[in-house]
Amino acid sequence: MIKHVAFTMYPVKNMARARKFYEKVLGLKKGSDYAGKWVEYYPGGTSCFALTNMVPGLRPAANIAFEVADMKKAEARLKKAGAKCVFKTYETPVCVMAAYRDTEGNSFTLHAKKK
Repeated sequence: MIKHVAFTMYPVKNMARARKFYEKVLGLKKGSDYAGKWVEYYPGGTSCFALTNMVPGLRPAANIAFEVADMKKAEARLKKAGAKCVFKTYETPVCVMAAYRDTEGNSFTLHAKKK
């Protein structure tokens, strides 16, 4: 029945502020932009992560995890940008992760596999 995940979508109140966060702080490269109401990013080249202000009152029901090469550098960048930490770096046998909130109140996770 399900072929694959089509996209992960985060609703935003202020598209310019959200884009600045995801593009400047997290370094995502903008893909498609549909009249400034739906903006797509393709981290890793295949899965779509979208920001939208098309649906008023919509709140996310999930949390996206972004794979990073260097957890300490990524967290330092977020701290400098004033991102709110939801939970501090947590270590498992195979990875480390931490969660933050973006400028719109959506949470996301930073994830780094151990080598």
